Amino acid sequence: MKPRGLLSLSAQFEKLTIASSTIRPLCNAFRSSPSISSNVSVVRPFSSTAVNAGNWLLPTKPEAKRSRKGRPRVPTGGSARGTTMVWGDYGIRMCDHHRRVSAAQLKNAEDTIKVRLRGLRYRLYKRVCASIGVYSSGNETRMGKGKGSFDHWASRIAVSKVIFELKGDIHEQVARDAFRLAGNKLPGMYEFVKKGDPPVVGITKLGNGVTMESLKRPRREIPLGSVNAGTTATSLPESGSTSMSPDA
Repeated sequence: MKPRGLLSLSAQFEKLTIASSTIRPLCNAFRSSPSISSNVSVVRPFSSTAVNAGNWLLPTKPEAKRSRKGRPRVPTGGSARGTTMVWGDYGIRMCDHHRRVSAAQLKNAEDTIKVRLRGLRYRLYKRVCASIGVYSSGNETRMGKGKGSFDHWASRIAVSKVIFELKGDIHEQVARDAFRLAGNKLPGMYEFVKKGDPPVVGITKLGNGVTMESLKRPRREIPLGSVNAGTTATSLPESGSTSMSPDA
């Protein structure tokens, strides 16, 4: 008498059959037809990969090539971009000279504004980003040997550039005080601006008769033959000439 396990195994082998050639075309046609599940895109509900997202003080990717020191943008063509308010009601604007500001200085200014406005409903907008790498060599290092190693991130801020904007249910004097404290943490001189203030071209503020067309108008050239040489020279009075003499 055979064991029950062998009987069941032999019974399974007896049930096996070989498919005929007439079924294969049907299987191939079924495989070639587009299925409903193939149209549905596969979306992962989560990702185990760490997201290396940057912010306005830290870029997402390092620089492929070491950037030079450079200089901020100078609006030689008469551009007023970045000198007015866009989203907020109050802002702080650089007013003396363009310069390079480090990410640590910008962070200190942001923290100062947040501490002053603690408990209030507001939103702070940043108009600049620290995307320029600063490289430096150590002290007592000989000349040459390359540019140096990475030190920190910085931002090139042009003159009359708006750095921070503020919007919310905040009184103007409170916003002025917050931006005053932030300006003390940043290098240079800054001014308080409001929504609706005229733009600035370089260091010249538009308004009060000063327009963009008047600034872009070429200088008037006076022909040389139209002005006589005798009329331009003026003679000094006798009283002035006697007082200017060394014998007087």
